[in-house]
Order: sequence, then structure tokens, then C-alpha cells
Amino acid sequence: MPDRVGYNEWMRMLRAAIEAIRTNHEALSKLDSFGGDGDHGTTMVRAMACVEKAAEAAPPDVESLLRDVGWGVMGVDGGATGPLFGSLFMAMGEAAAGSEPLDAAGLADMFEAGLAGVQKRTRAKVGDKTMIDALVPATVALREAVEAGASVSEAMSRAAEGAEQGAAATKAMQARFGRAKNVGEQSIGEQDPGAASVSLILRAFSEALVP
Repeated sequence: MPDRVGYNEWMRMLRAAIEAIRTNHEALSKLDSFGGDGDHGTTMVRAMACVEKAAEAAPPDVESLLRDVGWGVMGVDGGATGPLFGSLFMAMGEAAAGSEPLDAAGLADMFEAGLAGVQKRTRAKVGDKTMIDALVPATVALREAVEAGASVSEAMSRAAEGAEQGAAATKAMQARFGRAKNVGEQSIGEQDPGAASVSLILRAFSEALVP
């Protein structure tokens, strides 16, 4: 298990995330059909294609890799998905500048920067049934794990657990953003697709760090 996360580890993490989204895209679109357009899964597949293309062409350093991935995702059609996930990757890349390979604390710094980048793009808060409901608990869990002395892989696993718990919690929420807010209480009962995507990506990141 790596003690630090550099370019090679991030490439494995991104490839794992691409595969996770492609494998689960139909389930993501089904979740989106309860309040949205039913196309979140296909939008995420397009986003992952952009991730793959950008990653293959990016210079071999974490800052450039995530910045280029972010720019690639930013232009994906499909509502807020592109700008939000693009902002996440770009802000994470900026946080990695000059400090790679990163230890667990540096990884936590990256995710906190990524969360801040997303929050600049949306007014959504925890409880609004969006990707924020998975991203915030993941980021908090990552930092708490680091402060408890966890290794990189352990901390990433805790972050994935936080994302999964946050995504599951959106089932009980009423959507307050996006098309789903228009169906009111009918949005209660299913996971938010954006939160589900975050949980899939974080779990893939975690598993990519386990030999």
C-alpha cells in the first residue's frame, strides 16, 4: 500500500473511477429518472470519457493531470454535472501543486480544496439532496482519519465510507436543486444520482490504493 499518492497512484485511481461509472451508469440513470431527465448515467459516462482522454494526454504530474481532467470534464453537456465535477478535479489539482507525492494529510488538503471548488459553483448545502451530501461527509471523514493517524489507504477507505453513508442518507431527503426539486416530496425515497456518483468514484479511488 502506498504511503504517498503521486502521479501513478492517481492514474490508477482515475482508471478505477472510469470503470466504476461505466459499470453502474444504468443504475445512475435510473436514479435520475425519479426526478430528473434520466440521463445522469450517460452524462457521467461522457464525463469519464473526457477524464480518460485528458489523463492520457496530461503531463506526468498530479497538478497537471487533475487540472487537465477538470478542464475536460467542465465542458460535458448535461446540466451542472460538468461544471461541478470539473471544478472538483481542478481545485484538487491546484492544491497538489508543488507538494507531490502527497501523504495522507496532503490528500485531505486536496479533497478540502476540491470541496471548496464545488461550493463556489453551487449554493447547495448538506440536506439538499445533491452531490454535496456525499462529498462533505467524505471530506470530513478523510480529515478525521488523518488526524487519527491513518495511512493513505485507510484514510481513503474512510472517505469512501463517508461518501456512501452520505449518498444513502439522500433517500430520506427532498430535492432542493435541479429538476428533481420540481417534483417536491415525490423525490423522497431514492438516492440522489450525483451523490451516488461521488460515492462510486470515492470507493473506486479507495480500492485503487489497495494492492
